[in-house]
Amino acid sequence: MTSPSYAAHPADTHISDLASEAPEPEAEEKVGVIDLLEKAGSVLVPLGVTLYALLYMGYQAMYAIFGITPEQAGIDQAVLLGRLLGTILPLLILGAIALGLAVSLGWLLNVITRGWAGRIVQKVRRQPWIVAVIAAAWAGASYLGFMYFMTALSGDDPTAKISVEAGDVLLAAGLGVVAYVVPFRLLRRRPVGRAGLKVLVGALTGIGLGYVLMIQMIYGAINVLEKGESTALLDAVGFQTQWAKLQDSSGKPLYDSRWMMVLGEHEGGYAIYDCDRALTFRKFSESTILTEVQMFPPDREKGFTCGSLAE
Repeated sequence: MTSPSYAAHPADTHISDLASEAPEPEAEEKVGVIDLLEKAGSVLVPLGVTLYALLYMGYQAMYAIFGITPEQAGIDQAVLLGRLLGTILPLLILGAIALGLAVSLGWLLNVITRGWAGRIVQKVRRQPWIVAVIAAAWAGASYLGFMYFMTALSGDDPTAKISVEAGDVLLAAGLGVVAYVVPFRLLRRRPVGRAGLKVLVGALTGIGLGYVLMIQMIYGAINVLEKGESTALLDAVGFQTQWAKLQDSSGKPLYDSRWMMVLGEHEGGYAIYDCDRALTFRKFSESTILTEVQMFPPDREKGFTCGSLAE
């Protein structure tokens, strides 16, 4: 005896389709510190990777100001990674502080409102369109770094400071909403898509921040080229302004014992910047002795600029 078969009702099929498209609620038990670290890591990892890539491009642009490549200054991938960790780690520390303050303020607001703030946040999180709009606006705002970078390079004076106005932020956020809101809404349908959304937002944030740091690195390199003085940002990204006086192998002073900036050493040759002549050249390290080496610029008269002895 066979059991009777029943045809699926169209209404049941429609309900099952809607259920499959609706985002799955996150597990209630995934709360606390571990869940917070997991969510933060899904954003910070792509942010750090893209930021590292942009900072490497910044190093190339920075040494190009002096007419050399990072490799000619002895900056390989291992050295670059070690130096850039000194930049990325403080950013992560500051970001952790900002995140902790935001969580504390949110907790305080939730206590003051007797739980209303938390319930409102949970309701907003369950609205995929609202989350998609917020993520798209944030992704669009991250393009401000790229816009800032391109505007600075296309200007008549590359060292002129550029200000970001509220209209620029609204324009970038609006473009992000138009471009990303539908794709981000589609990603919210599945857990894998939600994880991918966090990766995309973190990567775009790293790109935007990286372009801002890149143009600031170029500004700092121009300042060293013109005045022989480093900036706080260049020191943070590991750019070493080492100064020394040169002698030949017999101990005879070279270049009238003027101070030279040693940019680095590679394959038996120093990359040296002569600030007084505004000239970069390479010299064999075997026939060159560095004396009076120091990591800070020499004393100069007020208003000194490089190139005073240039022909």
